[in-house]
Amino acid sequence: MNYKSGHVVGVNGNLVKVAFDDTVIKNEVGFILVGDESLKGEVIRIVDGVADLQVYEDTTGLSCGDKVEFTGELLSVELGPGLLTQVYDGLQNPLPLLAEKCGFFLQRGVYLDPIPNKEWDFTVTRKVGDIVSAGDSFGTVQELMFTHKIMVPFTLNGEWKITSIVPSGKYKTKDTLCVIENSKGQKKELSMIITQPVKVPIKAYSERVRPDEPMVTKIRLIDTFLPVAKGGTYCIPGPFGAGKTVLQHLTSKNADVDIVIIAACGERAGEVVETLKEFPELIDPKTGRSLMERTIIVCNTSSMPVAAREASVYTAVTMAEYYRNMGLDVLLLADSTSRWAQAMREMSGRLEEIPGDEAFPAYLESRIAEFYERAGKVRLKDGSFGSVTIGGTVSPAGGNFEEPVTQATLKVVGAFHGLSRERSDARKYPAIDPLDSWSKYDGIIPKKDVQYAYSFVKRGSEVNQMMKVVGEEGTTLDDYIVYLKGDFVDSCYYQQNSFDPVDATVSVERQKHVFALLLEILRADFALSDKKEARSFFNALRQRFLDWNGTSEKKEEYQTIEKDIRSFFSAKVR
Repeated sequence: MNYKSGHVVGVNGNLVKVAFDDTVIKNEVGFILVGDESLKGEVIRIVDGVADLQVYEDTTGLSCGDKVEFTGELLSVELGPGLLTQVYDGLQNPLPLLAEKCGFFLQRGVYLDPIPNKEWDFTVTRKVGDIVSAGDSFGTVQELMFTHKIMVPFTLNGEWKITSIVPSGKYKTKDTLCVIENSKGQKKELSMIITQPVKVPIKAYSERVRPDEPMVTKIRLIDTFLPVAKGGTYCIPGPFGAGKTVLQHLTSKNADVDIVIIAACGERAGEVVETLKEFPELIDPKTGRSLMERTIIVCNTSSMPVAAREASVYTAVTMAEYYRNMGLDVLLLADSTSRWAQAMREMSGRLEEIPGDEAFPAYLESRIAEFYERAGKVRLKDGSFGSVTIGGTVSPAGGNFEEPVTQATLKVVGAFHGLSRERSDARKYPAIDPLDSWSKYDGIIPKKDVQYAYSFVKRGSEVNQMMKVVGEEGTTLDDYIVYLKGDFVDSCYYQQNSFDPVDATVSVERQKHVFALLLEILRADFALSDKKEARSFFNALRQRFLDWNGTSEKKEEYQTIEKDIRSFFSAKVR
């Protein structure tokens, strides 16, 4: 490869100024040569023959005059069979192999092949003379439980004709499988690996469609009251220790999707280590095998270079789009987008740009919107559907939802699951505040029924606030019963016991059945003489309901408890 060269004229942390004589383009990759090391960077600004490089490594020891080589290529990732089960850093280096090569302390300037050049059983689906275009499949391999489509690179334009293709058989990842030619006589040799720029969305599909199918998480509060659609977007803001990461882990385990991609962009290393240890041991409810078999982790912790946080977010979403183009449903969990925004703020300060609110760059909202807009449900060229659902956590300082990152995120997502310190401290799981949170998507229960149940929670909260001022004796019996009904919905439906194997994950059928009984109780007009009797009645009813929640449908006891609940509350109906 012919590299264009330049030399360092200024260093400011991870921002390096490079003078060059040849043509350099924005987002091009450059390597700064320091002794035997090559430090990878990306051009983020060009002014009067000087390029500003965002360097993804520690820049200690750089000096003016150091040579820089520009590759002429955009920051890209390799896509192909072998991505699943991998743990990468933000630049798609496989961390286990990096650890083997470098030891416990990772060295800068070391870059390894992200996809192993192993042998796969390739099945041909096209023949010589066929016309193909970007995103079309010309063969398949079996990657664990998925049929992995080998596709024409997404960056190619126009129609291409297959001039030669290998027969079905065993081939290595980097072997040439197919040769295509366009009308201008240009030829391309295709292997199983595609190189795709991370900041260029993959659009090799027929059309984007409305996200209309709920993504079942088996968490009652989410599936019923705050649903997320396949191909939709949602955010989970919350203070430190409120349970954002725990909620993401359980969502990734139980969500009704094919592939889960976790982007740990700037989270504490301890949390990431916990993820790496737990995921191989978690059993996938769908397959009965390790959850890691359908998971990719892109890991860029807060102890790694700040600039690489941005790369990790884009690397993860590009992989998600790739699997979407195979007709699969992908869930991307970004934890946490606040750390990514902080990295943008730091780089913006080094660039001496005019700061926006709380010193974040003025383009913060547009960058966050660009990221979430890469989610979506699409109809592919063969008529099948695929989706990328993006869920991002936000870590606002002090749990303040008015800060810029949270507000910028709320403008573009379709669901907001705000975690509450108060509910977290009260050991309520999930700690999502039902009064602050919302969703624009349709769930598993008709909206009018959900709104009816929610009205008791909202009115019950208002009565509770009033009782804090005037006391229980200052409220009417009717208001007090509304408060008790709202508290009943919270304790018996919103909350789940994450340590109970039955109550921790609730199927759609069971949620519908339980919610139907819940509605009967809420609609009932109870003959209760005073507040003491009302309190005793709802406490007894709550305990029966909690026992029912922890009982498997397969046991006879399930039907027995349900009959007991019905007879118990029916006896008090007017």
